[in-house]
Amino acid sequence: MFNRIIFPAMKKNLFHRLSDISRIHHRAAFRDVHQRITPKSSSFLKLAGERYSCRAFTDRAVPEEALDQILEAGKLAPTAVDKQPVHIWAVRSPEALAKLGEATQYLFGATLVLVVGCQPDEAWVRKYDGKNGAEVDAAIVGTHLMLEIADLGLGTTWVGSFDPAKVKETLNMGDYEPVALFPVGYPAGEPSPRHSIRKSLDELVTRL
Repeated sequence: MFNRIIFPAMKKNLFHRLSDISRIHHRAAFRDVHQRITPKSSSFLKLAGERYSCRAFTDRAVPEEALDQILEAGKLAPTAVDKQPVHIWAVRSPEALAKLGEATQYLFGATLVLVVGCQPDEAWVRKYDGKNGAEVDAAIVGTHLMLEIADLGLGTTWVGSFDPAKVKETLNMGDYEPVALFPVGYPAGEPSPRHSIRKSLDELVTRL
Protein backbone atom coordinates (compact mmCIF):
# COMPACT_ATOMS: atom_id res chain seq x y z
CA MET A 1 0.00 0.00 0.00
CA PHE A 2 2.82 2.35 1.00
CA ASN A 3 4.65 1.74 -2.30
CA ARG A 4 1.53 2.30 -4.35
CA ILE A 5 0.96 5.72 -2.73
CA ILE A 6 4.49 7.09 -2.25
CA PHE A 7 6.29 5.92 -5.36
CA PRO A 8 3.83 7.31 -7.92
CA ALA A 9 3.94 10.68 -6.14
CA MET A 10 7.75 10.60 -6.11
CA LYS A 11 7.83 9.68 -9.80
CA LYS A 12 5.41 12.49 -10.68
CA ASN A 13 7.50 15.00 -8.73
CA LEU A 14 10.67 13.73 -10.40
CA PHE A 15 9.15 14.11 -13.85
CA HIS A 16 8.15 17.70 -13.05
CA ARG A 17 11.69 18.49 -11.94
CA LEU A 18 13.17 16.93 -15.07
CA SER A 19 10.68 18.88 -17.19
CA ASP A 20 11.72 22.14 -15.47
CA ILE A 21 15.40 21.34 -16.03
CA SER A 22 14.68 20.59 -19.69
CA ARG A 23 12.92 23.94 -20.14
CA ILE A 24 15.78 25.79 -18.44
CA HIS A 25 18.31 24.05 -20.67
CA HIS A 26 16.13 24.77 -23.70
CA ARG A 27 16.11 28.49 -22.95
CA ALA A 28 19.77 28.57 -21.98
CA ALA A 29 20.61 27.13 -25.38
CA PHE A 30 18.41 29.81 -27.05
CA ARG A 31 16.53 27.07 -28.86
CA ASP A 32 13.18 28.77 -28.41
CA VAL A 33 14.28 32.36 -29.08
CA HIS A 34 12.29 32.49 -32.32
CA GLN A 35 9.16 31.45 -30.42
CA ARG A 36 9.60 34.30 -27.99
CA ILE A 37 10.57 37.14 -30.37
CA THR A 38 8.79 36.32 -33.63
CA PRO A 39 6.12 39.04 -33.96
CA LYS A 40 2.53 37.96 -34.30
CA SER A 41 0.33 39.45 -36.99
CA SER A 42 -1.38 42.45 -35.39
CA SER A 43 -4.84 43.84 -35.96
CA PHE A 44 -3.19 46.97 -37.35
CA LEU A 45 -1.28 44.98 -39.99
CA LYS A 46 -4.55 43.30 -40.95
CA LEU A 47 -6.24 46.69 -41.30
CA ALA A 48 -3.33 48.16 -43.27
CA GLY A 49 -3.35 45.18 -45.61
CA GLU A 50 -7.09 45.25 -46.22
CA ARG A 51 -7.33 49.01 -46.78
CA TYR A 52 -7.28 49.97 -50.45
CA SER A 53 -7.81 53.00 -52.68
CA CYS A 54 -11.55 53.02 -53.34
CA ARG A 55 -12.61 54.74 -56.55
CA ALA A 56 -16.29 53.82 -56.71
CA PHE A 57 -18.99 54.52 -54.12
CA THR A 58 -22.66 53.80 -53.63
CA ASP A 59 -25.08 56.68 -53.03
CA ARG A 60 -25.60 55.60 -49.41
CA ALA A 61 -24.86 58.47 -47.02
CA VAL A 62 -22.16 58.19 -44.38
CA PRO A 63 -23.77 58.33 -40.89
CA GLU A 64 -22.98 61.36 -38.78
CA GLU A 65 -21.66 59.10 -36.01
CA ALA A 66 -19.13 57.58 -38.41
CA LEU A 67 -18.05 61.02 -39.57
CA ASP A 68 -17.49 62.08 -35.96
CA GLN A 69 -15.25 59.05 -35.36
CA ILE A 70 -13.25 59.76 -38.51
CA LEU A 71 -12.73 63.38 -37.53
CA GLU A 72 -11.70 62.30 -34.04
CA ALA A 73 -8.99 60.12 -35.58
CA GLY A 74 -7.71 63.14 -37.48
CA LYS A 75 -7.71 65.22 -34.32
CA LEU A 76 -5.57 62.61 -32.54
CA ALA A 77 -2.88 62.59 -35.25
CA PRO A 78 0.58 63.74 -34.13
CA THR A 79 2.13 66.89 -35.58
CA ALA A 80 5.62 68.37 -35.24
CA VAL A 81 6.05 70.07 -31.84
CA ASP A 82 2.26 69.56 -31.53
CA LYS A 83 1.68 72.80 -33.45
CA GLN A 84 -1.31 71.31 -35.31
CA PRO A 85 -1.18 73.64 -38.34
CA VAL A 86 -3.92 71.60 -40.01
CA HIS A 87 -7.63 71.97 -40.71
CA ILE A 88 -10.25 69.56 -42.09
CA TRP A 89 -13.24 70.55 -44.20
CA ALA A 90 -16.10 68.02 -44.23
CA VAL A 91 -17.99 68.62 -47.47
CA ARG A 92 -21.31 66.84 -47.79
CA SER A 93 -23.99 69.23 -49.07
CA PRO A 94 -24.89 68.61 -52.75
CA GLU A 95 -24.16 72.24 -53.59
CA ALA A 96 -20.68 72.21 -52.03
CA LEU A 97 -19.87 68.83 -53.57
CA ALA A 98 -20.88 70.08 -57.02
CA LYS A 99 -18.71 73.15 -56.59
CA LEU A 100 -15.78 71.05 -55.36
CA GLY A 101 -16.26 68.81 -58.38
CA GLU A 102 -15.25 71.75 -60.57
CA ALA A 103 -11.76 71.57 -59.03
CA THR A 104 -11.21 67.84 -59.63
CA GLN A 105 -12.73 64.97 -61.55
CA TYR A 106 -11.78 62.46 -58.87
CA LEU A 107 -14.63 62.55 -56.36
CA PHE A 108 -16.01 59.26 -57.71
CA GLY A 109 -19.59 60.08 -56.78
CA ALA A 110 -18.91 60.17 -53.03
CA THR A 111 -21.54 61.79 -50.80
CA LEU A 112 -18.83 63.02 -48.41
CA VAL A 113 -15.42 64.53 -49.14
CA LEU A 114 -12.86 65.45 -46.50
CA VAL A 115 -10.35 68.12 -47.47
CA VAL A 116 -7.15 68.43 -45.43
CA GLY A 117 -5.29 71.72 -45.54
CA CYS A 118 -2.22 73.08 -43.81
CA GLN A 119 -1.07 76.52 -42.69
CA PRO A 120 2.70 76.81 -43.27
CA ASP A 121 3.06 79.97 -41.17
CA GLU A 122 1.89 78.04 -38.10
CA ALA A 123 4.06 74.96 -38.61
CA TRP A 124 7.36 73.79 -37.18
CA VAL A 125 10.38 74.64 -39.34
CA ARG A 126 13.57 72.57 -39.35
CA LYS A 127 16.43 74.88 -38.36
CA TYR A 128 19.09 73.16 -40.43
CA ASP A 129 17.60 73.83 -43.84
CA GLY A 130 14.35 75.74 -43.27
CA LYS A 131 12.19 72.75 -44.21
CA ASN A 132 8.56 73.53 -43.30
CA GLY A 133 6.68 70.63 -41.70
CA ALA A 134 3.11 71.71 -42.52
CA GLU A 135 2.55 69.30 -45.41
CA VAL A 136 4.02 66.39 -43.46
CA ASP A 137 1.66 67.17 -40.58
CA ALA A 138 -1.28 67.26 -42.98
CA ALA A 139 -0.18 63.94 -44.48
CA ILE A 140 -0.13 62.32 -41.04
CA VAL A 141 -3.64 63.63 -40.35
CA GLY A 142 -4.77 62.32 -43.73
CA THR A 143 -3.32 58.90 -42.99
CA HIS A 144 -5.19 58.74 -39.69
CA LEU A 145 -8.40 59.62 -41.53
CA MET A 146 -7.84 56.89 -44.13
CA LEU A 147 -7.17 54.18 -41.57
CA GLU A 148 -10.19 55.06 -39.43
CA ILE A 149 -12.36 55.13 -42.55
CA ALA A 150 -11.16 51.63 -43.42
CA ASP A 151 -11.68 50.42 -39.86
CA LEU A 152 -15.32 51.53 -40.05
CA GLY A 153 -15.86 49.47 -43.19
CA LEU A 154 -15.97 52.51 -45.44
CA GLY A 155 -13.77 53.38 -48.40
CA THR A 156 -11.66 56.32 -49.52
CA THR A 157 -8.65 57.24 -51.59
CA TRP A 158 -6.03 59.97 -51.41
CA VAL A 159 -6.74 62.52 -54.15
CA GLY A 160 -3.86 64.82 -54.98
CA SER A 161 -4.98 65.82 -58.46
CA PHE A 162 -7.01 69.01 -58.05
CA ASP A 163 -6.90 72.72 -58.83
CA PRO A 164 -5.69 74.22 -55.53
CA ALA A 165 -6.90 77.73 -56.33
CA LYS A 166 -10.44 76.48 -57.02
CA VAL A 167 -10.44 74.33 -53.88
CA LYS A 168 -9.34 77.30 -51.78
CA GLU A 169 -12.00 79.51 -53.31
CA THR A 170 -14.75 76.91 -52.93
CA LEU A 171 -14.01 76.28 -49.26
CA ASN A 172 -12.90 79.82 -48.38
CA MET A 173 -9.71 78.39 -46.89
CA GLY A 174 -7.94 81.66 -46.17
CA ASP A 175 -4.27 81.10 -45.33
CA TYR A 176 -4.60 77.32 -45.52
CA GLU A 177 -3.22 75.36 -48.46
CA PRO A 178 -5.11 72.26 -49.63
CA VAL A 179 -3.00 69.11 -49.37
CA ALA A 180 -5.37 66.23 -50.11
CA LEU A 181 -8.99 65.35 -50.78
CA PHE A 182 -10.59 62.17 -49.42
CA PRO A 183 -13.88 61.04 -50.98
CA VAL A 184 -15.61 58.87 -48.38
CA GLY A 185 -18.42 56.37 -48.71
CA TYR A 186 -19.53 52.77 -49.03
CA PRO A 187 -17.40 50.92 -51.60
CA ALA A 188 -19.05 49.92 -54.86
CA GLY A 189 -16.02 48.30 -56.44
CA GLU A 190 -13.02 46.08 -55.82
CA PRO A 191 -9.34 46.89 -55.17
CA SER A 192 -7.12 47.56 -58.16
CA PRO A 193 -4.99 44.58 -59.29
CA ARG A 194 -1.99 46.67 -58.29
CA HIS A 195 -3.15 46.89 -54.68
CA SER A 196 -1.26 43.80 -53.53
CA ILE A 197 1.94 44.62 -55.43
CA ARG A 198 4.54 45.69 -52.89
CA LYS A 199 8.31 45.86 -52.81
CA SER A 200 9.99 43.17 -50.75
CA LEU A 201 11.47 44.16 -47.39
CA ASP A 202 14.94 43.67 -48.87
CA GLU A 203 14.15 46.28 -51.51
CA LEU A 204 12.42 48.63 -49.12
CA VAL A 205 14.66 48.50 -46.06
CA THR A 206 18.33 49.09 -45.37
CA ARG A 207 19.42 47.49 -42.10
CA LEU A 208 22.57 48.99 -40.58
